[in-house]
Amino acid sequence: MRYKYGMIHGRFQPFHLEHLRYFRLVWERSEHVIVGITNPDPSTILVDELNEHRHLPEENPLTFTERLMMIQETLRDEGYPLERIFIVPLPIHHPERWQYYVPPGTVMFVVVYSPWERQKAERFRGAGLEVVVVDNLKKGISGQEVRSLLVSNGNWERLVPPTVARFLQRKPEGEG
Repeated sequence: MRYKYGMIHGRFQPFHLEHLRYFRLVWERSEHVIVGITNPDPSTILVDELNEHRHLPEENPLTFTERLMMIQETLRDEGYPLERIFIVPLPIHHPERWQYYVPPGTVMFVVVYSPWERQKAERFRGAGLEVVVVDNLKKGISGQEVRSLLVSNGNWERLVPPTVARFLQRKPEGEG
């Protein structure tokens, strides 16, 4: 089935190869893809018992704008027509605000690795969104792993698209 609007979401701290694979999966099934960047504003982040670290400042070093530019540049360089892609903030802890960012009829694709993702799928359903659970992707890369390797000067470049590597290399040290 092909959907008019398919949506992916994540913190994208940074946008890595697993995120690109997630995007491609939704791209194949949607006319337009909406990329929802969660935790867009540090003041809207809440602690969640199933979300043990995602609220910490060190887990969210990139601003919304930096993530938007990084994703947009990556998708452009990968050859995707940007007129079919919308990048929006998605305040994950505030479902009452989703209506301002998510068009009616959008299908939310949720990759489930843990109870946290299952809970998000239920929140989306509870807000009236159609949800497609993607449970056949194995978690191979995490943003936490990329950030850790970046800080320790490890081999992080192999975990991100080339455009993201260039984006992060030109980002001034100490910013974000």
